[in-house]
Amino acid sequence: MQAETFTLERTFNAPRELVYKAWTNLEHLAQWWGPKGFELQVKKLDPQPGGIFHYAVISPAGDEIWAKFIFRELVPPERLVFISFFSDASGNMGSHPWAPGLPKEFLNVITLAEEAGKTRLTITITPYNATAAQSDSFAESRPSMQAGFNGTFDKLDDLLIKLT
Repeated sequence: MQAETFTLERTFNAPRELVYKAWTNLEHLAQWWGPKGFELQVKKLDPQPGGIFHYAVISPAGDEIWAKFIFRELVPPERLVFISFFSDASGNMGSHPWAPGLPKEFLNVITLAEEAGKTRLTITITPYNATAAQSDSFAESRPSMQAGFNGTFDKLDDLLIKLT
């Protein structure tokens, strides 16, 4: 079975170099990554091939959800590729705490295209090393992913407006 992909595009009124920096600079990333209303706690950010982004998002009720990226490719300012997964505070792979049927790992490809001074961001997420049941669960989670990324990218848009 071929894995389903999730793709979302968003255009930001900011130069591509700044949007790329928002993904790779801790000061910027800390201001926008994660669902609306959640706090971000970063344990480590090392944006280079083989480097990691290990973090927790903390809900208003105080629940922590840990996750980790392992960067595979960074092509400033146009592309980031990483494997992501839910983890524990030590960085060990785990499952999504509220949706344990989802795949354990995801391949993420972010492309940034300059368009008349604006940046079109495309994110494509594909289950990685997933079972058929996990891929089905991923496909069923599309509406939730759409809402979550739209909220996260609203926060990115707010930051980029402040920075431009």
